[in-house]
Amino acid sequence: MCRLKIKGMACTSCSESVERALRMVDGVKKAVVGLALGEAKIHFDPNVTNTDRIIEAVEEDAGFGADLISYGNDLNKVYLQLGGISSPADFTIIQDSLQSLDGVNHVEIDVDEHKVTIGYEPDIIGPRSIIQHIQKAGTGPNTYEATLFTPPRGGETERQHEILMYRNQFLWSCLFSVPVFVFSMVLPMLPPYGNWLDYKVINMLDVGMLLRWILCTPVQFIIGKRFYAGSYHALRRKSTNMDVLVALGTNAAYFYSIYTMIKALTSDSFEGQDFFETSSMLISFILLGKYLEVLAKGKTSDALAKLTELAPDVACLLTLDAEGNVISETEIDTKLIEKNDILKIVPGSKIPVDGIVTDGESYVNESMITGEALPVTKKLGDKVIGGTVNENGYVRIKATHVGSETALSQIVELVEAAQLAKAPVQKLADQISKFFVPTVVLVSFATWLGWFIPGQAGLYPRVWIPTAMDAFEFALQFAISVLVVACPCALGLATPTAVMVATGKGASLGVLIKGGNALENAHKVKTVVFDKTGTLTVGKPAVVSSVLFSDVSMEDFCDMTIAAETNSEHPIAKAVVEHAKMFRQNNGSHNDLFTEVKDFKVHPGAGVSGKIGERAILVGNKRLMHLSSVPLGIEVDKYVSENENLARTCVLVAIEGRAAGAFAVTDPVKPGAALVISHLRSMGISSVMVTGDNLSTATAIANQVGIDKVFAETDPLGKADKIKELQLQGMSVAMVGDGINDSPALVAADVGMAIGAGTDVAIEAADIVLMKSNLEDVVTAIDLSRKTMSRIRTNYVWALGYNVLGMPIAAGVLYPFTGIRLPPWLAGACMAASSISVVCSSLLLQYYKKPLHAYRESR
Repeated sequence: MCRLKIKGMACTSCSESVERALRMVDGVKKAVVGLALGEAKIHFDPNVTNTDRIIEAVEEDAGFGADLISYGNDLNKVYLQLGGISSPADFTIIQDSLQSLDGVNHVEIDVDEHKVTIGYEPDIIGPRSIIQHIQKAGTGPNTYEATLFTPPRGGETERQHEILMYRNQFLWSCLFSVPVFVFSMVLPMLPPYGNWLDYKVINMLDVGMLLRWILCTPVQFIIGKRFYAGSYHALRRKSTNMDVLVALGTNAAYFYSIYTMIKALTSDSFEGQDFFETSSMLISFILLGKYLEVLAKGKTSDALAKLTELAPDVACLLTLDAEGNVISETEIDTKLIEKNDILKIVPGSKIPVDGIVTDGESYVNESMITGEALPVTKKLGDKVIGGTVNENGYVRIKATHVGSETALSQIVELVEAAQLAKAPVQKLADQISKFFVPTVVLVSFATWLGWFIPGQAGLYPRVWIPTAMDAFEFALQFAISVLVVACPCALGLATPTAVMVATGKGASLGVLIKGGNALENAHKVKTVVFDKTGTLTVGKPAVVSSVLFSDVSMEDFCDMTIAAETNSEHPIAKAVVEHAKMFRQNNGSHNDLFTEVKDFKVHPGAGVSGKIGERAILVGNKRLMHLSSVPLGIEVDKYVSENENLARTCVLVAIEGRAAGAFAVTDPVKPGAALVISHLRSMGISSVMVTGDNLSTATAIANQVGIDKVFAETDPLGKADKIKELQLQGMSVAMVGDGINDSPALVAADVGMAIGAGTDVAIEAADIVLMKSNLEDVVTAIDLSRKTMSRIRTNYVWALGYNVLGMPIAAGVLYPFTGIRLPPWLAGACMAASSISVVCSSLLLQYYKKPLHAYRESR
């Protein structure tokens, strides 16, 4: 996989051309081009093609500039500056030495710069080990040195270069265009200061016309060459873009002015007006527009830039002896941290990588990652996230995830992918772009005919035509204005800029939206389906009572339950195991070794079964007991019924086909769950609960939070089926879950939301990842989606409305009634303004606030 910076894209047809060129390269599996981001992400087979061939396809086949931003996974690479190199043979020794290391999968040496790039597997080897290996590779007098260096961030460097390029081009253009404008429009109105411009040089060619030609030509052909290049490549691939419109408009003005100048040069009586100021001012305004546009577009990815800067530059590495005492402290670059390193985190410092606390206790501010405003307590065994801030205590952590495996890296990668992905609503702009430019050219030609023929025939008053113009020139002005006022760029930017800002803003609030598709689908949601355990409830169940129904001793009962449930990942199973172990400890048993269960089997949505020694055991709900033909007496039914009415879940244990006992488990409802359900109802969204738990417990929980519709005793595939049933009723359904058993439903739903510290499987299956275990983020995700789609529609109204209104005015519809016409240079300014207005409209999403947060503030 590689990422490229694409230079020169102006509208949707440009990005489509790049995508087509990339997909035609042998070995390219997938290519996505983002217009607003100005980047392409390409997945390819390195055995068939390489980055040089891919860049060549963009530059030669599509006609756009391309620079490599990254290749492979840059986060699992280390960049080193080599020292002690005395001959080319040293490079060979280092390369062979590195390639022999386990875990090193890529070695690339820059002989000229004495630099080496090494790709590695963080589970096997780390950057410090690689540096030590290089230092040991030297033999005899040859000793090598390797120091870390940080390559410039490709994307940011290219963006700054693009901003600088447009700024410089605009300033150079102004240097020539402003005098042209002054000589053409200002001085002639200020006699006697402008009289010298009328001095004749040869025949009717005066000083003013000659100066305007001299000053305009560099703007037209040197500063404006990008429009010629863009037009050439667009026409070569049988498409059209904004460059074609600009080139046609400026060429019409410039070459007609050349014709006028030649006529004046060869005639002693010719009187005509040149339009050199139209050409030069038009290019200047368009370059100003592009400059302001790239500045504004840069701000759309501010949230992503802030995320990438969260990780600290350095960390304090501890070396411990066998007893855990600190031997030494070393300050190292964060990029040199390896798995299982012990790191010292002092108050006020940032946590460099993901890890677990091995010593100490503190409060950690995780707002920059999860959006959670209150600091979170961290003590022995708790997980910490890289990029978060240690508030007030000293802790030691053991690094568990480094490089691309950290939560921060995965969030950045997810947001980058989301910003490149196209939303379905973008198809409208794609369809319009295919015929937009040809239509504008036809309208422009029709405008010229519409003014020229009646003018020649005298069908409108001669006084309408300005002094020193004839009907041809008058009509040409309108035609050029139509060409340059039409703006396909604004249409192309309407969707991707809004998606970029929304996904970035969402990430800063702890809501990770996986692209435009998820964003668009979320705004259509009319029903939200909630899992119960860990979603509506806290997800930390606790056993509140246990009972025996047979003559089995409580010790034996607990031992068998522990053995059966130890392999289960379900929160309720963990609660039962923890309670049973605590009971054994309280009764004097400290044995942590339990008999291994045989023939272990998971019954999704029901429980588990197996054999312990020669005895068969079942642990699960009533449904599992009924499926296994275990008779339940009156005593069992009474215990189950009483606890279910109290919103507790009963875990039944059967040994050798007879009910042996049960545990009553409670899992409190999350604070604010009822407010979320109420707010969803006010948004016109109905809520449904689907759970594997029994109907009584599920109903009791549903009544607490205000959910009317409940599907209970449902296995994972059954949850997906319930989703499909709701979809068949014409509803757009979102599923909110946190576990492996929710994955089929998350995939089946129109929008899958994985909540909190859900499992990796659930996060992979989801369209939206909610970083906190806070249900309010469900409302935030849907509301942000609605606000974004509303903003996209507003952008389309701006872009389409601008073209629908601007083109008729440029064509002179108002001129017969009001005398108002749009000069070509002013039309160019309007075109530039339309793109800027769309980008600025999208930037308003940066001020988005969570609806429930705003609701509390208002109260």
